Amino acid sequence: MKIRSKTDKWFDGFNILFMSVIVFVTLAPFWFALVGSFNDGLDYLRGSVYLWPREFTMANYKAVFSDTTIYHAYFITICRTLLGMSTHIAFTALVAYGMSRKGLGGRNVYLVIMLTTMFFYGGLIPTYLLYKQIGLLNNFMVYILPTLFSVWDMIIIMSFFRTIPEPIIESAKIDGAGEYRILLQLVMPLTKPVLAAIALFNGVYHWNSYMDALMFTTKSSLEPVQLVLMRMVTDASYGEAFSQQATSFMPEEAKHVNPATLKLAMMVATTAPIVAIYPFLQKYFVKGVLIGSVKG
Repeated sequence: MKIRSKTDKWFDGFNILFMSVIVFVTLAPFWFALVGSFNDGLDYLRGSVYLWPREFTMANYKAVFSDTTIYHAYFITICRTLLGMSTHIAFTALVAYGMSRKGLGGRNVYLVIMLTTMFFYGGLIPTYLLYKQIGLLNNFMVYILPTLFSVWDMIIIMSFFRTIPEPIIESAKIDGAGEYRILLQLVMPLTKPVLAAIALFNGVYHWNSYMDALMFTTKSSLEPVQLVLMRMVTDASYGEAFSQQATSFMPEEAKHVNPATLKLAMMVATTAPIVAIYPFLQKYFVKGVLIGSVKG
């Protein structure tokens, strides 16, 4: 057994202390929001509610979910997340497979064109005019079509495709498999870690996105849950109106709710689903990023 020196022990102790501080600074805001969301609204205004709810209540969450607006916003967010994530993976992987094949004519030209889009952007106004011309304004597909493809994700997936031994693909071709069958039945099953990592990135983006809804939609029926949260946090009148509307359905609980605790409950409600799913994809996230980048 190796005997650790005093310097090594001091170094380990410093690392543990430093990382503990980082973890506390990172988690403290989330914990304070969670505690405040379970605290009585009037009591919360007194301040000093940090470690545990001083007067525990579920009234804030009852108020949030008493309004049908939040359910429809959740529906829009879930639909755009699932559809956007699945179509992004399918389309990006399809392009990445083609770019990974050495026999693709003009591959370098295509790659230069794609890389150019990573450094040059037309701007918000040209983008708005383009979306208007092709009919994406006030259209659910404005959440899906612009996110179908990512050059950066394509490079990651392509780097992993290139690590697959060529004899495996050649043997599949000898057995009569076409390119699509090779991609779906041979290559894709070998890329689960990378695809899961990309899916996690893209899913979190769709779940947290609200700028596209703010800029390209005016219909309340297309508002995702993050846009509702953003308006509650930044617009005092909107938050007050939401609070009054929510508590109007439950007058007996209204005295336990105020806009501040309602915002905290809304923050927790919008963050909890993606936080709950993240641990199940964490192992694929780490493995996929390492394989797709280091090996490539």
